[in-house]
Amino acid sequence: MQSIRFHQYGDADVLRLEDVEVPTPGAGEVRVRVAATSFNPVDAGIRSGGLQQPFPIAFPHTPGIDVAGTVDALGDGVDGVAVGDAVIGFLPMVGDGASAEYAIAPADALAAAPTTVPLADAAAMPIVGLTAWQALFELGGLTAGQRVLVTGAGGAVGGYAVQLAKRAGAHVIATASPRSADRVRAAGGDEVVDHTVTPVTDAVHEPVDLLLNLAPIDPVEFVAQAALVRDGGVVVNTTVWQQAPSDEARGVRGENVFVRSDAAQLAELVSAVDRGELRIDVSRRITLEELPALHAEAATGGVSGKVVVTVAAS
Repeated sequence: MQSIRFHQYGDADVLRLEDVEVPTPGAGEVRVRVAATSFNPVDAGIRSGGLQQPFPIAFPHTPGIDVAGTVDALGDGVDGVAVGDAVIGFLPMVGDGASAEYAIAPADALAAAPTTVPLADAAAMPIVGLTAWQALFELGGLTAGQRVLVTGAGGAVGGYAVQLAKRAGAHVIATASPRSADRVRAAGGDEVVDHTVTPVTDAVHEPVDLLLNLAPIDPVEFVAQAALVRDGGVVVNTTVWQQAPSDEARGVRGENVFVRSDAAQLAELVSAVDRGELRIDVSRRITLEELPALHAEAATGGVSGKVVVTVAAS
């Protein structure tokens, strides 16, 4: 089979399309005939070596944390999933990923794929959808009627965060650049702030219950934005290089997201897609052969939205 792999840390040029053996599932695992994976910034962080401490990998390594495809073979002890099932999942970050014609996945990490969208497009949802879900509801405790400020809403996680918050009955204030503002409005943003023109602290005039930060931010500005949170509210942060600020005097707690695979939550997201309550947004589709070039493009900041990497198994 064909697989994208890298044998050492480095820039995008370490990625190679190679012919490798089709893997065999072990106990509790399944083999998936891959329809698609997707690009996530963490893939580039792992490839560059910048995330060696949280995500130690073995070489050669195949990137691709998201997977959508069809179950092709079962390992020992697997039940609840059958050969031929269309599935999606969030694969372990330290194992080989789905940038290949076949991938190995823990059976308990998989959920049935949505039936109302193309199977390949469903690869755009697992890690970013789960990040948004866990940030808003597990850590943020978001409920109907609350006000949420989503900074960096123009990215892939932001699209799901805005949709999920709006679906939960929250009033959603979102920051976005001009190139993504329309997409954020379409996702359900009640107020969209162009942060390239107006400081967020000037644009938000009433306290919010939850601040969800999804983008790199100056620490001083982050603290200033946290002051917009009401007493007893929550600041949730998804960026790994800084901590969410808290304010004990006001009872504002800071929480940091370390997204985990959760098949039950993923199944809830799938159900929302099939009910028409959640939209999977794909900005671009590329082939497996084009993945190295996409990594290079991402290093220049040129990638916007969610890119799906389609795979044609031979």
